[in-house]
Amino acid sequence: MANPGDFAYTVKQQADIVRIIGDYVKLKKAGAQNFSGLCPFHSEKTPSFSVHATRQFYHCFGCGVSGDVLGFVQKIENITFPEAVRLVAQKAGIPLPKQIYATEGEAREAKLRGVLVDLNERACAFFEEQLRRPDGARAREYLAGRGLSDEAIKTFRIGFAPDSGFLLRDRLKGVADEGTLKASGLFSWKQQGEDRGPSTRAPNPGALAQDEKNKEGPTGPTTIYSKFRNRVMFPITNESGKVIAFTGRTLETGDKAGPKYLNSPETAIYSKSRVLYNLDRAREAIRALGYVILVEGQMDCISVFMASFRNVIASSGTAFTDAQIRLLSRYAKKIVVNFDPDTAGIAAAERSLAMLVAEDFEIRVLTLDSGFDPDLFIRRKGADAYEKALAGSQRYFDYLIERARTQFPVRSAEGKVKAVNYLLPHLQQVPHRIARDELAADIAQKLGIDSAVLRQELKHAAAVRSSTVKAAPEAQITDAERIVIRALASGGEMNGEAEVSDRSGEDHLPDLRRQAQYTLGTEPLHLGLATESLLQSLLDAGSELADPMSLPLSDFDRQRLAALLMQEDEPLTLELLEGAFAALRRRHLERQQQQVKVRILEAERRSDGPALAELVQEKLRIDRALAAH
Repeated sequence: MANPGDFAYTVKQQADIVRIIGDYVKLKKAGAQNFSGLCPFHSEKTPSFSVHATRQFYHCFGCGVSGDVLGFVQKIENITFPEAVRLVAQKAGIPLPKQIYATEGEAREAKLRGVLVDLNERACAFFEEQLRRPDGARAREYLAGRGLSDEAIKTFRIGFAPDSGFLLRDRLKGVADEGTLKASGLFSWKQQGEDRGPSTRAPNPGALAQDEKNKEGPTGPTTIYSKFRNRVMFPITNESGKVIAFTGRTLETGDKAGPKYLNSPETAIYSKSRVLYNLDRAREAIRALGYVILVEGQMDCISVFMASFRNVIASSGTAFTDAQIRLLSRYAKKIVVNFDPDTAGIAAAERSLAMLVAEDFEIRVLTLDSGFDPDLFIRRKGADAYEKALAGSQRYFDYLIERARTQFPVRSAEGKVKAVNYLLPHLQQVPHRIARDELAADIAQKLGIDSAVLRQELKHAAAVRSSTVKAAPEAQITDAERIVIRALASGGEMNGEAEVSDRSGEDHLPDLRRQAQYTLGTEPLHLGLATESLLQSLLDAGSELADPMSLPLSDFDRQRLAALLMQEDEPLTLELLEGAFAALRRRHLERQQQQVKVRILEAERRSDGPALAELVQEKLRIDRALAAH
């Protein structure tokens, strides 16, 4: 948490939240002070994520998440608070002091992440160096055979992992201890003759004999050796371009080969489901061109990129995850999917497409000639041919309809039923009803079936979707409560020249917050309201409150406050505040009136004359007060 006087607070005050968040989310101006975009923290079709330029905080009306610039970066980068402070400071050009952490555990975690990034960077440099050495001749021959130029090898920092299990370990052992080396994902290990780390094969006995004496662990001798051996190495980078993992392509054949492609395991800095290969290099081109090319493998991605199609990324052979889709949606909502045209490639494409269409991506499918993946197509036919194929890519549902007609000939009733059953799950993913209806009509016409069958299923899907809509946390708040909350959360400025006086005659500066605090302090009009806890928290904060979003509020109250402050579409004035308090006084009197009516009925039932007379007088007083309002 950022407190006045500390470095985090300085960073928070000096950083431009619109610019920082704009690096992650495409923001558009939405009013005098607000910017809006698609929320990066949950799946949505229309923008509900807002950034308040003046108050320097963000809020999503969809999922309710809110906070300041430091909290945003911490959440979206999945890093600790001190790391977020450091990253925002770097983005804002603020000189960094010596790093201080809130807890020892936080310090250890941040230190580990920093060391792991350094280890992976050193390993990448080591692999690049090994590729240039005599032992890398076979790897260089393989890369040349795949048509990779020296420029491509340098751009993507491709390297070679030698067959020795210990060269990399010896290079890095002076940088980190054994535990950290194990946590890096770069090594496997054997302990007491039993494999304790993921590996494909142990080094050969000759190499083991040349190793130093085994290090004694708590349960016996441990041998640490390289996970990647005799492999062409492709570094995997995060969105910022830092090396966080590797993919190694084997150069061996037969029993010793192991898997064709070996990936780093998940570590403190690498989660496969959150990374898109080449996004760090492609993101500016994606934003500039307005769309992204998605291929399956890393070699496909490298070939397409080096053919001057800079807006290409790879899924690394897996279907998209929710995290990857949210990551990609920060840059573009238009995508051309170009997976291999074999059975596995088609299956991967359809899994990814189903998720992308549900997130309202505009999707096209590029299907190359049989037997050609993007890499081979460009090497054999050239960049011009690929550009022409790209221009001829199909709309997503045209591709699906063609697939359905190929798999299930629709000349028979049975074929039509199978084609419909194939297409319906995809159609139901379309988020907009008008688009679904148009697609249903198109499918019905092309397959020669009755569109009523599809429309009935679409109605059912729409009913299921509508049942999940939830009310916003600010939905039950009255206008009067909104105004008083805004006044208590204001910075003290007021439009107009009128001064505010308390009942003692002492003059105060024209300060809306103090006027609201004084009124609620002398007349507890907030008691019993739906916003009582939020108003009380703002009241308790006093007149020196600098940042209302920093208050220790419940999640529900924080959502309410963020939503209300994000909708400051009317200037606060003394007249507005006085009108709000008048409305709250009337509401307070109405509650009192109802309570007295209940007590009068109880007194009548008890035949309690004195109490009844007193209550009637109380009711007359309340009635007169209400009439005066």
